[in-house]
Amino acid sequence: MVWTLALALHFLQEDAASVPPANTASSSAIAEMIHNSGPVAFAVLVLLLLASIFSWTIMLSKWSGLGRADKQSKRFLRAFRKSSRLSEVATVAEQFRPSPLVSVFNEIHDEYQRQNGGRGLPRNPIALERAAATASSESLTLMESRMTWLATIAAIAPFIGLFGTVWGIIDAFHGLGTAGAATLRAVAPGISEALITTAAGLVVAVPAVIGYNQLTARLREQGARMDDFGRELLNAIENAAMVTPTQPPQPPTPTYAAEELPRRRAF
Repeated sequence: MVWTLALALHFLQEDAASVPPANTASSSAIAEMIHNSGPVAFAVLVLLLLASIFSWTIMLSKWSGLGRADKQSKRFLRAFRKSSRLSEVATVAEQFRPSPLVSVFNEIHDEYQRQNGGRGLPRNPIALERAAATASSESLTLMESRMTWLATIAAIAPFIGLFGTVWGIIDAFHGLGTAGAATLRAVAPGISEALITTAAGLVVAVPAVIGYNQLTARLREQGARMDDFGRELLNAIENAAMVTPTQPPQPPTPTYAAEELPRRRAF
């Protein structure tokens, strides 16, 4: 009895060692399905792969750029709030160039200089507000570049995968008609193409949708931050101009001619 149990355990161990791992089997099955795909399904998969690479490139570059902009904006705000003169901020503003707040500051500062040389109350505050709005719009438009491509990929990737799905179903029915019998061997290639293209479309679309929504929210935050900074800068200009003491005009010193000076009395 003991020898029988030992022999059975030995055979079970050999069978377990001969079975490949689940991950290896699944990965090899996916690779085999891709390899056995038809030209249309393969073209769909290549197109989805290129779209996925492009979308991830956009997301990573935008995420990195917005991170640098946030970091430089915080540093610029600290420097701006510590300084007491706009000229001092203007000299160091270029150090924080990745920040969109620098563009807003430069536009307002330049307009303020054109109006009255950077001293006193601005003659046209509405022009300063327009300069701030223009700078904010230009910076936001620059940061939103290529976002439409990300939205397009997120929208059309499932439909590209659906096209591969429909083509795979057509191929499956064609194989069924050619074989003349409803067998699994006749419909398996077409069904596998349909399923793998559907999965590929979802794999491309889902990260693109998530990335687009997250980046859009961060861009809205950048726009609101630029608007707030523009109002803060305008308030700082008006407050600095109002608290600047103005020297009253001094009366002219009277001058006398030599013959008009009073003569001293001789004793």
